[in-house]
Amino acid sequence: MKIFDSLKETKVLRVSDGKTIPFFNDCKLDSRLLVLLWSQLGDFDTLEYAWWLNKNYSEIIVNNVTVKAIGIGDRDSGLKFCDYTNFPQENLFVDPDATIHEKLGLYEGLTWNIPALNQSQNAWVNLMLMCAGIGSKGTLKEVLRGYTGDKKAPQLIDNEEVVDTNLLPPLKGSFFNVAGGEKFQRPFELATLRLRNMTEVLSNWKTYVPNAAYLTQRGATFLFDENGELLYEYRDQGILGFSENMSNPLSFLSVNL
Repeated sequence: MKIFDSLKETKVLRVSDGKTIPFFNDCKLDSRLLVLLWSQLGDFDTLEYAWWLNKNYSEIIVNNVTVKAIGIGDRDSGLKFCDYTNFPQENLFVDPDATIHEKLGLYEGLTWNIPALNQSQNAWVNLMLMCAGIGSKGTLKEVLRGYTGDKKAPQLIDNEEVVDTNLLPPLKGSFFNVAGGEKFQRPFELATLRLRNMTEVLSNWKTYVPNAAYLTQRGATFLFDENGELLYEYRDQGILGFSENMSNPLSFLSVNL
């Protein structure tokens, strides 16, 4: 079955009103449709993806792209996620059991089973191994890029913007100029944004991750045209690997105008 048809058959809970409805309900037929199948709503990848959508919001609107997402969680985690990221509640749906991820054959991540541990404990062990790069393509390289900077990526924090991680003193964007300049991703800039996300999730863990059994499940990106034909597809293969081009995760939109 085609991906579009599988999604069309899917009924999921909409965060804005708690109703379980067809995923493509109220989709505009005159726009391209960007469908994001996210991992846990408390996952680093999910929060970072939403940040990039915010950063490129004007480009998304100008290019007539409708964005809809399904994340692993429940309505409370969805509401918390939208409050933190400003992702529209009416465009976010939740799947507590990763049913659509399984249906489309997305990467489960490591699923090693230690008999003495329960499902959630095994998921934690597998997640830690993936964070160390085991069964998680490109993760260590991407972690390093967050600290060393990336001249192929845009500047992430405006010079006058203040970032508060709740662990470090509030940092002004211009602070990172000391590490190498401006108008590109400076050293420690991305790592600081990720630290802010980490403290947010760990401070609200039970809300973001109501069921830890799906901690390792990865997501995918699908872009469809006005007729439901697939223009672009990317399936995550590891933690911090939610895009084919992590320097500019939404670059595929401009290629598929």
